[in-house]
Amino acid sequence: MAKKGRIIVISGPSGVGKSSLLKRLLEKHFGKLKFSVSFTSRVKRKGEEDGVDYFFITHEEFQKNIDDGVFLEWAKVHDNYYGTSRRFIEEIINDGVDCILDIDVQGAMFLMNKNLSALYIFIAPPSIEVLRERLFSRSTDSKEAILKRVKNAEKELLFKDKYEYIVVNDVFDNAFNDLENIIFNTNK
Repeated sequence: MAKKGRIIVISGPSGVGKSSLLKRLLEKHFGKLKFSVSFTSRVKRKGEEDGVDYFFITHEEFQKNIDDGVFLEWAKVHDNYYGTSRRFIEEIINDGVDCILDIDVQGAMFLMNKNLSALYIFIAPPSIEVLRERLFSRSTDSKEAILKRVKNAEKELLFKDKYEYIVVNDVFDNAFNDLENIIFNTNK
């Protein structure tokens, strides 16, 4: 019987650099890791591709998937729904490939409470002030949306100690090396 892959749960506030870290990780370790593409009811941002960044669906379609038990976990964040397909994850790990889930704290806490065997990693900013600056410099959201994300980040940071590992993304290359070492030098 082939060895199953692991589930690797990565969380952290919006703007902390998760996407950039994961992009580099997936490029460098192509074939060893696969990204779980989440479903969302939010509007697609410039440059995002359906089926690559997210599966973009309506609120109504999302609710039907909740009702049908499609999701391993789901949460409402920033007035939109996000969820992870149970079948998508099972297919990846059954192929012996480690599966990375980029999910919010609510989803991670749900999985932890279900005792889902996974490697749980939290990506943290060096400070809330640095995070605020990063969000404003991205220029992808309104001032009100950014302030809402910062407020949400303050709440999410309260949960960081529940994760097995915390990676502080202060210097990108250092954070990447820390993340890579945790994933490839941890046998769970």
